[in-house]
Amino acid sequence: MHTWQDITEPGTIDDLIADARAAGHPDMNARLIHSWIAKGLLDQPRLRTRHRGSERAEHSVNQRRLLLLLLDKRRQVTHLSALAQVPLAVWLWWDGHVPTRQAQRAWVTWVGRGGRSKDVAREGALGLLRQIGHPLATPTAKTRFVRIVTDLGNGTVLTVRGRAELLDAVREVMEPDSVFAATGLVRALGPAQIPMTAETVVGYAEALSAALRRTLDQKVDGALLERVRAVHRASMTGYLAQRAELAAAAGGLDGIFREPTSQEQFDEVGRQLLLALGLELTHRGRA
Repeated sequence: MHTWQDITEPGTIDDLIADARAAGHPDMNARLIHSWIAKGLLDQPRLRTRHRGSERAEHSVNQRRLLLLLLDKRRQVTHLSALAQVPLAVWLWWDGHVPTRQAQRAWVTWVGRGGRSKDVAREGALGLLRQIGHPLATPTAKTRFVRIVTDLGNGTVLTVRGRAELLDAVREVMEPDSVFAATGLVRALGPAQIPMTAETVVGYAEALSAALRRTLDQKVDGALLERVRAVHRASMTGYLAQRAELAAAAGGLDGIFREPTSQEQFDEVGRQLLLALGLELTHRGRA
């Protein structure tokens, strides 16, 4: 079986097709490769020139290896949006393998438009709900929270009145009246070093909304993505150094701080970047 270790030199599109078929993917063809390039799954090949005429464009060793990684992942997923997380993950974690110009196209593919972008907003809302929802929060409160955060992420402008409604919805799922009304206490989740309060959650929702709006408006350029990557890497370095301490202090939320599997890291990279992009946008806006 042909594997990525067998690839040691750049190659033409014919080499990519041969790589795929040798690895057990007979459906790979030039049309599909061009489609994947347009979507950011693969990068544009490098044009080569010579004294007379030109030689065929060439894909790097890393891009040839990326193709095999994509094909292996394709056995588990059916949508290009999910496959787009593969080059995004490689770009986020390793230098020199996926250029930022490719990551830009992959990012747009992951977010998508129409129903796909609404699904991304809903996934973000459900992810927040899983982290903050109190066991005794009512189904009505949960439904309201998911609706508001999804609409916000799908383009609804957050007015002063809308922010107050969002904060109320957050408190309904974090601090249900059946538990907190009589005590007047405020719930803060996680360790004391980084408590997650209702106001924190509202900030996360605003960040998700800002990131989606900027992407759908086609205003996420390479410089912004590279800035977000640098900030995310720095924050992750600090987080990993403190993860054990944070988990010990997190009480019932200690699961948030466990070490993710490689599969989970790939599956979560889109949402991680979405939140990192949103936090960068909202932070700079407030600054």
